[in-house]
Amino acid sequence: MEELLARAEAWIEDDPDDATREELAGVLEAAVAGGADALADLEDRFRGFLEFGTAGLRGRIGAGPNRMNRAVVIRAAAGLARYMTDALGELGVEGPGRIVIGYDARHGSSAFALDTAAVMTAAGHEALLLPRTLPTPVLAFATRLLDADAGVMVTASHNPPQDNGYKVYLGGRIVTDEGQGAQIVPPYDAAIASRIAAVPSVESVPRADEGWRELGEGVVDDYVAQVAALGGDVAPVASRRAATRIVLTPLHGVGGETVERVLAAAGFTDVHTVAEQAEPDPDFPTVDFPNPEEKGAIDLALALAERVEADVVIANDPDADRCAVATLVDGRWTMLHGDVVGSLLGERVASRTPAGSHVLANSIVSSQQLDAIAEAHGLGHANTLTGFKWIGRTPRMAFGYEEALGYCVAPDLVRDKDGVSAALLMADFVSELKAAGRTLADAIDDLARAYGVYLTSQVSARYADLAEIPATMARLMASPPATLAGSPVVATDDMSQGFRGLPGTTGLHLAAASGARVIIRPSGTEPKVKAYLEVVVPVEEDDVTGAKAAAADTMEALRADVAAALGI
Repeated sequence: MEELLARAEAWIEDDPDDATREELAGVLEAAVAGGADALADLEDRFRGFLEFGTAGLRGRIGAGPNRMNRAVVIRAAAGLARYMTDALGELGVEGPGRIVIGYDARHGSSAFALDTAAVMTAAGHEALLLPRTLPTPVLAFATRLLDADAGVMVTASHNPPQDNGYKVYLGGRIVTDEGQGAQIVPPYDAAIASRIAAVPSVESVPRADEGWRELGEGVVDDYVAQVAALGGDVAPVASRRAATRIVLTPLHGVGGETVERVLAAAGFTDVHTVAEQAEPDPDFPTVDFPNPEEKGAIDLALALAERVEADVVIANDPDADRCAVATLVDGRWTMLHGDVVGSLLGERVASRTPAGSHVLANSIVSSQQLDAIAEAHGLGHANTLTGFKWIGRTPRMAFGYEEALGYCVAPDLVRDKDGVSAALLMADFVSELKAAGRTLADAIDDLARAYGVYLTSQVSARYADLAEIPATMARLMASPPATLAGSPVVATDDMSQGFRGLPGTTGLHLAAASGARVIIRPSGTEPKVKAYLEVVVPVEEDDVTGAKAAAADTMEALRADVAAALGI
């Protein structure tokens, strides 16, 4: 108890922010007075430093080392600055490194970005600050455009409003292979984390009062122009694009203006943005959880689509690196699964890519349909570990995606998921289909005719005790199901030993004779074990409806089997 109180007092003394000093002082006072809840809160805040990993930092905003705050960010920036200095020195590079810093509209984002710029400048690096709150893809684009050695984006993406985060990209002279400008992977994360851990105090970190450079709007203009150009020459398609009615929601995030500008530059003039969700708001007042995948998140957009008789609904998450799509299916507005959008975009990109030249890539837990699409078009296919830090590193990639609504349609521009460019390609696809009297639902049926019905779903188990997660995985490894949806399991793979050429990762892969597949793995961001399910049903005699019904029945049985295996 005394040690904890002493650590809290030392943290308060070292904290550069009046608000978090006052917050922690209040918790400390209540804990000293005997408040059990306050003591538990204090213990949690000092459980350790917020862990820095391949996703950078992400956590709840508040005072203490296990929270997102200025003190933690300054230490992280100092560690990253030291890493840049060391990495460039090992390469024999003289002079400063270059870093681009972006930020969204979440609580604390602008202060965290400015602190990073101040630390980098004092460390002798060239710090370039984006001009205002902007989407994550703009930061990823600027990191490559400006040949920066590193990029930092202050965002918690689609996390709850009480969170913030700190993503790190490496490029320039530090990373020169296919991962140039992508999010970090091992061993970069550990190398940066070790230098963060070596920072003795915030007081020891020099911070400049000036000297960084705020970039002008030119970098945003370049992004908008280059993304809009992905749609090709506007003139031949201007009329069909102008006739396409789009409902857009940025879910209170920072993507609205950028997406609107890109769509307008590409000739989409009939765009209706959900007014209640149009402006950035760090409290996300109209949604329980600012993730378009969550139930109810896009209800306002669907209601607007009904009123204006839209052709498509596009939703971005708050930092606009993800893109959700909804369309009419059997007369009802339906949000498409990420695997469906991934296959639609994959087919579209593949049909425009010369055979033998490039690769389509998706994470191992995403649909196997992309592999079939690549084969049909004479392209390579690559599975990766989960996350765009891996997908973005695929050599010769023309398109990559993950089922959690992340799509990379222009790897030369952004080596990360980009919900803005994905929105443009989907809007163009819808306009082309509409001009032919067809819809996205028709295009989905086209995929089924060409490759069969690939139906994906998830089952997850949430745990209050984190120790139950490895215990659950160990139990499943020791005694995996013998059948899945009535079909015998013909392959059982411990993914920690490596799987299909991938590095080892905790997970269990099961394949049934029917073609059904299940991958079970711990979540990287939540206290869950997730199971990714897929069934594949061929289409016989053009009976798409029958194949869909058979796939749905099989999936229901598969979900029941996997839930039983997880004990839920």
